[in-house]
Amino acid sequence: PPGFVESSCHSRIFWMKLNKLLLQGKFFQLEINDPYAGPVLLDEKLASRCGYVLSEDVWGNPVFRASVLGCHVVNEADELFSLTVNIKVSSFSSMRAAVTYTYPMYCSYSSWASREIVCEENYMEVSVKTDVPAVSNDYTVAWMSALPETQNVAYQLWQLMFVSPSGRKRITVSDATKLGYSFNNTLSRVYLRAPYHSNESDISVVSGVNMNMVTSTSMYRQRWLLLLIDTTVSCPVDGISFTDTTLTWTVPSVIPTLVVQESTFLSKNILMGVDDRVVVSPEEKNYLLEHNETHIRVTVPIGAEGGKLKSSISGGVYGVIYSIDLFLEHTWTDADWQTTKYTVIKSITTPFMPQIPTVTNNTLPEERLFNVAFGHFLPDVSLVAIAIGNVPFTLREAQHHGFKIYETLFPNRTKGFILEVSFDDPYVLKEYVNRNETKYTLLINYTMSVGPEMTLYYHSAEVECVVADIELPEAVGYCDEENLYLAIPTFGLHQYWNLYLGNKLLNRHVALTNGYLAATNSTHLILQIPLFAVGVIYEEVSFQKIKARFDVSLRKVRTMETLEMFSVRCSFHSSAFIICHPDGTITISAQMKTVPAIDMSKTKLRDSSCKPREYNEGHAFFKFHVTTCGTSVRFEGDHIIYENEISYEKETLPGQSIPIITRDPDYRLTVLCYYRAKETVVLGAFASDPSTSPPFGSGTMVPRSNTAVYRRVRQALNVVSRVSKDESFMEFYKPNMAILKRPVEPVFLEVELKDESPDTELYLENCWVTRSLDFNSTPRWNITVDG
Repeated sequence: PPGFVESSCHSRIFWMKLNKLLLQGKFFQLEINDPYAGPVLLDEKLASRCGYVLSEDVWGNPVFRASVLGCHVVNEADELFSLTVNIKVSSFSSMRAAVTYTYPMYCSYSSWASREIVCEENYMEVSVKTDVPAVSNDYTVAWMSALPETQNVAYQLWQLMFVSPSGRKRITVSDATKLGYSFNNTLSRVYLRAPYHSNESDISVVSGVNMNMVTSTSMYRQRWLLLLIDTTVSCPVDGISFTDTTLTWTVPSVIPTLVVQESTFLSKNILMGVDDRVVVSPEEKNYLLEHNETHIRVTVPIGAEGGKLKSSISGGVYGVIYSIDLFLEHTWTDADWQTTKYTVIKSITTPFMPQIPTVTNNTLPEERLFNVAFGHFLPDVSLVAIAIGNVPFTLREAQHHGFKIYETLFPNRTKGFILEVSFDDPYVLKEYVNRNETKYTLLINYTMSVGPEMTLYYHSAEVECVVADIELPEAVGYCDEENLYLAIPTFGLHQYWNLYLGNKLLNRHVALTNGYLAATNSTHLILQIPLFAVGVIYEEVSFQKIKARFDVSLRKVRTMETLEMFSVRCSFHSSAFIICHPDGTITISAQMKTVPAIDMSKTKLRDSSCKPREYNEGHAFFKFHVTTCGTSVRFEGDHIIYENEISYEKETLPGQSIPIITRDPDYRLTVLCYYRAKETVVLGAFASDPSTSPPFGSGTMVPRSNTAVYRRVRQALNVVSRVSKDESFMEFYKPNMAILKRPVEPVFLEVELKDESPDTELYLENCWVTRSLDFNSTPRWNITVDG
């Protein structure tokens, strides 16, 4: 069929190529038409012996090459050559019902060199003119060593003598054929074709390149004529090296076994070619052909024109393999040979080169659209499926869902795949980050079909984009006469943020427990906080006013990071109050309505030295610490309770006439401050600033009438107490001895009951220190309260 076969003749090589597209799904065989014996099936053994090569080019097209000196070639005067090939094509591997296409090839070649050597993929061939010049003097000894062998050369019969490390071997041409060699003569030439790595061959290293060498002499005797022809041949078997970007093919410039007198060597011409075509200007195709006294070197960039890059998978890794079919033709002269033409044909394939695909994030946040490029791939790779967020889609399903997928071409003849996915797609992961940003994460799993084998390759990628698309709420604060208010937008609450009061989550239960009122409408949460509720911070407390603040922190749900502090701050006027500060400071505005009015300047706490700081006719203002002014402490459940009393000193009031009227001196106002036992009250020199610390105490004032006065009944017991100098209780201070202790130092007190009554037990409930022996004397300093 048209376009099925393409042929050429270059450097005495028949070159035929079959179109693989017309062979898809078919099987084929080649037969060589012998002009005398008919068709001969081409197999591997026949090919190497007869000068044939059957392989594929880098594009996968079957390639057939044949030497013009091949076994079944018709030779006309060593100038015109013809070879007919039968191409049998069948749909069955058994080749039944095959269709045969007969294809004749012709080659004209007359510019024979004195010696021509061809190094093919599967054979080495040397052909020599029979009118070779006389043997040079320098080489006489080597030739003369063969003379004893020539005495036994049969009359009018070619024989071969091989010289190898194992010694000399003289055989007939027919025996040589059985060993895989082919020897024959034409009108003006003799030639020897040898397989690589035969028993008679040897490996030698020339300029770093391994050379396979067959040293042989062809001998012919007729009457008085003894013809000895050197048919030695040597071909490179390696010389290939690779980098990440290039391949290099090295061939020795001078091969000692082929050039005996190296001083007479002269290089005449060097050509390189790709496939069956000579490259006239290698530099135009980015090839580099260079040579010196020892080497000829061809350097080809990976992916250069003339070769083929092929995708491949190795161990689950994507990579490429580059192949190119090169040939090198070197012509030289030396004293022993007029001209030698040395041709090497080499098919080169790089090892697997990993090419990890890259994922490029071209996303534009303002468009709220992921744009992800995946590449670079050769044209033999296609995208067959995709998974977004571990949900698989065929390409059709992906397009139907709303994903956009399309190919893009790159300048270096590679391609990539573009994927577009909306930020708002349900399969995109969304996470609130930083203050007002959302991190959108696109998880992708690509499934690719690679190469003509359609091997599946999988690659996962994760693409992130952070966008400032969340607006932090802004709270509004205001007050009335008795309450503080905070109005906070409800958008994002419990989704991104939570409200915290100190370190406690401000939920409905906490709000109710602390006495807050919480109401919501369509847009806001409104908190009502009474002035004296837990959590109110008193920045300034004076006789005239209270400056109060209430803080709520806005924290991230997951990390607890504080983003904003919502505060409302107001000033209030209040005639009576008690405020228990977190540092243990107590401020009291006490109101005593008596008839007649009393002098508020004469009110006091338990410690009579603790007088009001400010006062007027009906109010007294006290400020003291829980460790002073005779304050006692006790525990009730999960609370610590500090207690003191405001009292009025005894006074005598004049009446209109005798007798005089006496005011009851035991009128008291009990002051109580409640703190949670799990919290910490900072005492003494380490007191914190009450304006910056969140309050957690609550206080009450309980007035007591004269009929409800509690009187302590004393019972005399035989009790002895001593103060130890340390915790060992081995050495004690002497009685009536002054003991100096810093506020933070411990006191080691021993109390012993001497009463011998068995029904008597000692419980140490309240223990304090005073300046006198009076039971009710003040001030006093508590050591233990309620045991």
